[in-house]
Amino acid sequence: MSTFSDTISRAVTTAKGASGSGRPARHKLLLHAVLLVCAIGMALPFAWMLFSSFKPLGEIFMQPPKLFPQDWNQQGYRTALGGADFVRGFWNSTYIALTVTAVSLLTSAMAAYAFARIDFWGRRWLFMVFLATMMVPGQLTIIPLYIIMGWLGWVDTHAAIIVPPALFNAFGVFLLRQYVKGIPVELEEAAQLDGAGRVRRFVTIILPLLRTPLTALGIFTFLAQWNNFFYPLIFLNSSDKFTLPLLVNQFMGQYTSDWPTLMAATTLLAAPMLIVFAFAQRQIVEGIALSGSKS
Repeated sequence: MSTFSDTISRAVTTAKGASGSGRPARHKLLLHAVLLVCAIGMALPFAWMLFSSFKPLGEIFMQPPKLFPQDWNQQGYRTALGGADFVRGFWNSTYIALTVTAVSLLTSAMAAYAFARIDFWGRRWLFMVFLATMMVPGQLTIIPLYIIMGWLGWVDTHAAIIVPPALFNAFGVFLLRQYVKGIPVELEEAAQLDGAGRVRRFVTIILPLLRTPLTALGIFTFLAQWNNFFYPLIFLNSSDKFTLPLLVNQFMGQYTSDWPTLMAATTLLAAPMLIVFAFAQRQIVEGIALSGSKS
């Protein structure tokens, strides 16, 4: 009799465990379903842009709308790539974004190291000023910045859109400072006992340990400069100096727009960024997630 009761109790316990384990599985399945719906909703505009770049003008505005083109047409890509301006704009955007990214990573790492490790007068207040600049929209500072660029003779040159963001990146300084503060000081003290100076300790110890946040920050900076439209619009006047966002904007007129070409040019503009994000999304997530764990 006891054996039978023990069997019944074990069966009840197993059933409870199975139902308890099934409940989180259902919740996980529901969460994945919600995320899938959200992902489809976010990807739909990109899919519409991609397929519209292969449509003739009549199919883009046909009713009821259809996602896939009935008549695949590459004329938009031929028009966008036909002129030398698009290739030149691609080169301008590439080298400007790469230059700003490389210099910004170096200056941000140096400033972050100074705020985290070097004890100087006014360090805390100066860092608060850095953070305060993140709350000021760039549109409010464009007039004094334009005046300064005019004094330097940099208007209608790429220096006007390279030097300011390359030398001053408040978000980058804040992000990297969190990491530097999490690096044990004993590593630098051991190197100092071996005769390593401040610069050598920064180059040989700090920079290698900042590889993950530097990767994430580099991607963010490159994306921001690649898609930058406002500052090139203000500072650049010559068409041979235009970046890709400015050239894409030229396909939009006051009364009419070349929509197939506009969709094709926008797809070409977005494609490199989608590729970069697809291969570097792990570094982006790690760079942001781990920054919150540093103190």
